[in-house]
Amino acid sequence: MSSKKILIVLSDAHSFPLKKTSGADAGKTVEQPSGFFLMELAKPLQKILDAGYEVTFASPKGQEPAPDPNSESLLAFAGNFYERRRENELIERMKRENGFAKPRPFSTISDGELDSFAGVFIPGGHAPLKDLGADKELGRVLRHFHEKSKPTAAICHGPYAFLSTKQAGDGSFVYKGYKITCWSDAEEKVMETLMGGEIEKVESRLRDEGAEMVEGVMEKIGSITVDRELVTGANPMAANVLGDQFLKMLSAH
Repeated sequence: MSSKKILIVLSDAHSFPLKKTSGADAGKTVEQPSGFFLMELAKPLQKILDAGYEVTFASPKGQEPAPDPNSESLLAFAGNFYERRRENELIERMKRENGFAKPRPFSTISDGELDSFAGVFIPGGHAPLKDLGADKELGRVLRHFHEKSKPTAAICHGPYAFLSTKQAGDGSFVYKGYKITCWSDAEEKVMETLMGGEIEKVESRLRDEGAEMVEGVMEKIGSITVDRELVTGANPMAANVLGDQFLKMLSAH
């Protein structure tokens, strides 16, 4: 019988660096408020819980995660007030029952304990750009799931965390040659226009490390990519199907 525990990786960051290209701060790097993208976390999380899995939240230092302000707007939910309320209530319940407000620091999860997890999930939002890509302990954690071929799901900016594998083990990027979908450079350029600044590009960074990036019209509208133990998606529209595929992979493992 496979373990019924899932590790969910979060960022401690409540902002990310934005290099301003216009306005009064042009030329300066400012901290742009961010965090986890609500529906990218809540939709797969609800499916994971409904399937009877126990979840453990973890982050670099164990600080309380913040939602990305953009992800809490009614615009993000296409005006669906009830859906937004349901997802906020889920996060509040996780704070009360599952230690969401105090995630486990990665360093406190031993290699032995990692054996007890069936899979790992990394939601998006811009926050991972700040503290997940270079985290050595996260690199160790992700290498475990990779080496054991355990289902690994990431969405939007979540795949940026994969870069951390270069900080652990033999220093190689373990997902080299994998097909991966993430928040695309094209989508990020739209955000740059809205925010008036330059943002680190997840797609380009992963491609530079040897990942085979899968981006296009289908990915923009919620299509996911599966390669070996990895399932990845580009944006909030992929959240439901990513959750379903992750569960399929868990039950098959």
